Amino acid sequence: MSEAFPDIPKIKYEGPKSKNPLSFKHYHADEVVAGKKMKDHMRFGVAYWHAMRNTLSDPFGGGTSQKPWDDGTDSIANAQRRARVCFEFMEKLGVDYYCFHDRDVAPEGRSLAESNASLDAVADELERLQRDTGKKLLWGTACLFAHPRYNQGAATSPNANVFAYGAAQVKKALEVTHRLGGEGYTFWGGREGYATLWNTNLKREMDHLARFMHMAVDYKKKIGFAGPFYIEPKPREPSTHQYDSDSAACLNFLREYGLLEHFKLNIETNHATLAGHTMRHELEVALAAGALGSIDANTGDELIGWDTDQFPTDIYLTTEIMLVLLKMGGFTTGGLNFDAKVRRESFEPVDLFHAHIGGMDAFARGLKIAAAIIEDGRLEGFLKQRYSTFDSGIGAQIERGDVGFEELEAYTLKNGEPAIGSGRQEMLENLVNEFI
Repeated sequence: MSEAFPDIPKIKYEGPKSKNPLSFKHYHADEVVAGKKMKDHMRFGVAYWHAMRNTLSDPFGGGTSQKPWDDGTDSIANAQRRARVCFEFMEKLGVDYYCFHDRDVAPEGRSLAESNASLDAVADELERLQRDTGKKLLWGTACLFAHPRYNQGAATSPNANVFAYGAAQVKKALEVTHRLGGEGYTFWGGREGYATLWNTNLKREMDHLARFMHMAVDYKKKIGFAGPFYIEPKPREPSTHQYDSDSAACLNFLREYGLLEHFKLNIETNHATLAGHTMRHELEVALAAGALGSIDANTGDELIGWDTDQFPTDIYLTTEIMLVLLKMGGFTTGGLNFDAKVRRESFEPVDLFHAHIGGMDAFARGLKIAAAIIEDGRLEGFLKQRYSTFDSGIGAQIERGDVGFEELEAYTLKNGEPAIGSGRQEMLENLVNEFI
């Protein structure tokens, strides 16, 4: 097979003074920042469904994307050719990981058996490509939302036969993820929710969803898959309400049904926006529960009311994300997966490179800034001082659980009105701006 991107060389680091649009200005894979190489901090991933399959259609017009390597058929040969293109793209971009949906890497057949055979045939090619290039699968997942059978959900469908079909599809996707050495497996419940409560038994659907997840845990153990399961929060779209609406809702669900030890969260920026939260909020909630696993790196347009899946270029955003990751100690199995698509007007193959280069550079800058803020120590010092009344005396007793309302009433009657300090929000915003 001839090259899909013959005019594009391997993307190199050329530094911030370079005018070459096909070069990294800030991302230098082997540069050590905060004790690790950049590539090890980031663990960048290419989203197969966007990079290789997205046609760039929108509600008002058909696709514009030019993919000259794709003949538009659902043949196995075409699917295997796409896989080779994806690995050429990763090789030239210098990205080590990819993520896939089962129905995006391989065509859906007329039966489950035919679909499984198609996935196996493409997995053969993916396995060969991974072996030849050293590229890795960050995580896999099953597409339980696109086919009409899932129009009312998969694990939360009112139809037991649909539930069974979804379980069979996840079984196969998990097997293939395991075969390809996937470091995790993701559940995104795009249809696991409702359009109206008039036709919905919410409690029963939530119970069914939990039963589905427990089955997945059981099968994971049976086949020896050691990677974590991820749940990806999103509040709505395509459903009016999705049960995995944000980090807190996911954590509550996992705790209620005894699943927390088996799952972490895969947080996406644009989904946080739709939930009415900042990305940093969602990450901090997950981190506080010890459940931050992986990140879908994108952003959204706050002027548009849907999931636009844009590439991240906001340095404040990437700085905040990297501050949380550094506080966590870095990824173990997760990474920064670019769940993002080029704009409909950016339809040429080279635009895929421009988009990923921009995102990788933005995160490289965010990493350096975050590391510098931490090394400087003033932000952390302020936070420590702000909560210092809990480090000793009555505060320490509160945290240890040594006192109750009666003791605190007596303490307050003796000590009177508390003296409080300013939150210094503007000062801290100025401090961060020193580094950006």
